[in-house]
Amino acid sequence: MNEHGAGERESAWAQNRTTTSTLALTDREEMSYIGILTSNKKSSKFLLEGDIQVPRTRNAMRCWYNSCRWLKGQDGKVTIAYKVISTALREIESKTCIRFVPRQYEYDYISVENKAGCYSNLGKQGGRQELSLQRNGCIYKGIIQHEFLHTLGFKHEQTRSDRDRYVRINWANMDRSMVYNFYRSYTDNLNTPYDYNSIMHYGRTIGQRQGPSNWDIQRINLLYNC
Repeated sequence: MNEHGAGERESAWAQNRTTTSTLALTDREEMSYIGILTSNKKSSKFLLEGDIQVPRTRNAMRCWYNSCRWLKGQDGKVTIAYKVISTALREIESKTCIRFVPRQYEYDYISVENKAGCYSNLGKQGGRQELSLQRNGCIYKGIIQHEFLHTLGFKHEQTRSDRDRYVRINWANMDRSMVYNFYRSYTDNLNTPYDYNSIMHYGRTIGQRQGPSNWDIQRINLLYNC
């Protein structure tokens, strides 16, 4: 898939140069958030803030043959994950000028793959751009949208430059090896307020994974001049 028009913007730092049906809604949201971090524990990538891929020289470890393949439906076609991904992307398209289209011969494109974890690059990288949605743990609408918003150039809400005015980071309650994931970023917040309801915000009682918030949509439209 490739995003029409993303190459015309310097998107990487524009905004942030900063399961069952019986579960309650908030429980399902929390499972989605925890699912990202749990799935990513097996990844050999260096992931900033839990799910932003940072390039490095060492290649990723190979996956076992069956674990890296998308599952086929009873008709023999690999359509199960595609339907969920497509539904998630269509929702973004319906509220913005962003269009995700199947790749033909484009040099710059997003390659959605079943790797170990849920992660993506930040903004346009050029050429083949990997976005991992592991079939066990990542194929949920909110997680898919979260990762694609990273690809569109958006970081986590709680790392924006003005976050200390709105949230308090409990550094003492944190694994010291994970501290770097919570540093503030030098960000352009597009003159939008801090959004506790953003799909890009970490849990546990803030943020959600049901879909982009109104401010998430507003920021996409501002960034891409929709």
